[in-house]
Formats: sequence, structure tokens, C-alpha cells
Amino acid sequence: MRRDRRFTVSDAREAQSVRLRRRQRWYFALMGTCLVLILLAWNVVRLWSTTAAVAMSVVAAVIPPVAALVANWGEDH
Repeated sequence: MRRDRRFTVSDAREAQSVRLRRRQRWYFALMGTCLVLILLAWNVVRLWSTTAAVAMSVVAAVIPPVAALVANWGEDH
């Protein structure tokens, strides 16, 4: 009697290239957001509110480490 092991869709792991692409998209989206925040803060928002421009810069300063974590997450687990 032949026994075939059956796999469900949830048993199969996603291809590494797919996971890499997803992490790259998140990284570039986060870094793009960082760049836009800095450019807007110091070219537009500072004309109305320096406090808001500084707050935007603080948020932009936190994004790169988060982006690095996202880009490297999951491969060593």
C-alpha cells in the first residue's frame, strides 16, 4: 500500500525570493517616508511651525533603525 504524504497550502513555506522582495518593499517604503518627512519638514512646514518641523524630524530619525530591522527580520528565526 502506497502512502502519499499530503501537504496543505499552509505547510509549504514561502519562497525566499518572495520574502526578500517583501522586506525590500517595506524597507524602501519606510526610507522613502523618512526622506519625504525631512524634505517637507525643512522646506515647507518650518515656514509655519518650527516645532512641527522638529517633531517631523524626530519621527524621521526613528524610521531608519526600524527599516533596518524590517529588512533583516525573519531569516534567522
